[in-house]
Amino acid sequence: MTFAVRLHKLRVANRLSLQQVADRIGISKAHVWNLEKGQAENPSMELVMKLADLFRVPIADLVGENPEATDQDREMVAMFRDLKRLDEDDRETIKGLMEQFKRRRETKA
Repeated sequence: MTFAVRLHKLRVANRLSLQQVADRIGISKAHVWNLEKGQAENPSMELVMKLADLFRVPIADLVGENPEATDQDREMVAMFRDLKRLDEDDRETIKGLMEQFKRRRETKA
């Protein structure tokens, strides 16, 4: 399944219009439409992250990424494996830290 199809399915499943998605992530309705139709290739990581945050799904689910793939950065794959082994409380702690880092980065920008 392509990124375009995944995005469309998530939008429909969340009962959001093209305009609602566009407004929530700060792009045009036409851009969302182009993404869903596969006419906008290689969206930026920032845009993919905003979409994943909006739909509350892992980026991997949105883009079809396989963290076990051999073409992935080894350190990131190792971190992902470590994360999968943690219990829910530890993952929530890490999630909270990541949110703090994101907010700090946003205030610096």
